[in-house]
Amino acid sequence: MAGARTDTASPDACGDTDEDLLVVRAAEGDEDAFAALVQRHAPALIRVATRLLGTRSEAEDALQDAFLSAWRRLPEFHGNSSFTTWIYRIVTNRCLNVLRSRRPMASLESAGEVPAAEHVSSPARITEARDAVRELRDALEVLSAEQRACWVLRELDGRPYEFIAEAVGISQEAVRARVFRARRSLTQAMGAWR
Repeated sequence: MAGARTDTASPDACGDTDEDLLVVRAAEGDEDAFAALVQRHAPALIRVATRLLGTRSEAEDALQDAFLSAWRRLPEFHGNSSFTTWIYRIVTNRCLNVLRSRRPMASLESAGEVPAAEHVSSPARITEARDAVRELRDALEVLSAEQRACWVLRELDGRPYEFIAEAVGISQEAVRARVFRARRSLTQAMGAWR
């Protein structure tokens, strides 16, 4: 059959296929190889985008734009970093652009004092936990886009500083500074919840 693959490593079996081979094939225009890369990386990337942007719908839009951009730019990928780092950088930059385009939020000083939560399992405790999550989301909105990206990648995604520096396009020292400032701001904003 003309055009049929005769090799044993097909993108459909992405668990058995070497990522470098998928990247090479995708760069040559193999849509199945790119689909395998998307399938492999999408779950982690949607979590990061959702954490950065706050809503699943915005995260899905940003991820779709990022994957489209990656598909178009894949022939330019020369392997100077891993594909994972490269795709994280594209997604992070897309999310940063969305965050920067948002209107500024109120300052942390405008947030009222919140009483400390009781430590019992009750409907009141569940409501307080939801309130704490909402307060954290609000506090994250006040961070600069870069601080938020660095903090989410470090604290929620568990990425090392070197990875974050490559993904965000800044030095490791700048990443450490942004994570430090974000932690300080979040600690102040969430002080009543400790």
